[in-house]
Amino acid sequence: MIIIAFSRKTSKLIPRIFCKKYRHVAPIVVDGDEMIMLQFVCAKNIAPIKLRMRDIKILAQHGWDFIYVPCALPHDFSLRKVRTCVELTKRALDIHDRKILTPFALYKKIR
Repeated sequence: MIIIAFSRKTSKLIPRIFCKKYRHVAPIVVDGDEMIMLQFVCAKNIAPIKLRMRDIKILAQHGWDFIYVPCALPHDFSLRKVRTCVELTKRALDIHDRKILTPFALYKKIR
């Protein structure tokens, strides 16, 4: 299963200008009892963060929204040449739609 986490906050300038409701997105890969958030920091820098259910609840209290997607990572999933958090999440979900450029557009597509 993959959990998609959407945030309304960011420290980056460009998402503050162009993104409407959600400004950041991160996939959380669930494998048994282990959850790993793939946090996009900048190009060529993706930080894997281990989470527990307690951490998910804390993120929800700080304004993060979650969508649970019942699928696994694609077998050809790669972190190479990822330029945005949306592109990282689209690769994790195996979505190839070029029109999806913002976290809110991705949110509407998944819903």
